[in-house]
Amino acid sequence: MAKSLYQNICDKQHFSKLYEKYAQSLSNILFYKYGALLNPSDKVQDAYIKLWENCAKVAPEAAKTYLYTVANNMMLNEVKHQKVVLKHHQVKPKDYTNESPEFVLRKKEFSERYETVLANLKEEDRVAFLMSKVDGKTHKEIAALLGVTKKVVEHRIYAAFNKLKDELEELRGK
Repeated sequence: MAKSLYQNICDKQHFSKLYEKYAQSLSNILFYKYGALLNPSDKVQDAYIKLWENCAKVAPEAAKTYLYTVANNMMLNEVKHQKVVLKHHQVKPKDYTNESPEFVLRKKEFSERYETVLANLKEEDRVAFLMSKVDGKTHKEIAALLGVTKKVVEHRIYAAFNKLKDELEELRGK
């Protein structure tokens, strides 16, 4: 009986359905947690390749957990690799701009502060906030993806926005 469970995930149609069901969501979560520079879509593809290579060992009930764990571990490995790369390379900034130096400086400072505040948010608040504001997902869709209630999603988004407003004076009403 157990053997039929393991064969099911190796079926191309079942595997395709797993891809359609989880790939975009997994890619978005990796993007929100780690950013675009680490190619979250590539890590999702690699996670599915690993799942296919190990399909006989992974139970269908564990496929989602397996994919999320493998993809997250790949991203963590990439973060470690990028830290090493950054030690050996210096990014040369461009030497010209049409904007005033004061504007460029203020924009850079705001962007750094925004990224810092965003990074310091609780992970669940940041993920819900970005899914809402970047992906344009409804609270109901976010709740379904995260496995929480709509009220919890609303609270997380509200908490994230309030933290951003508290930390960034440019977002406060005048």
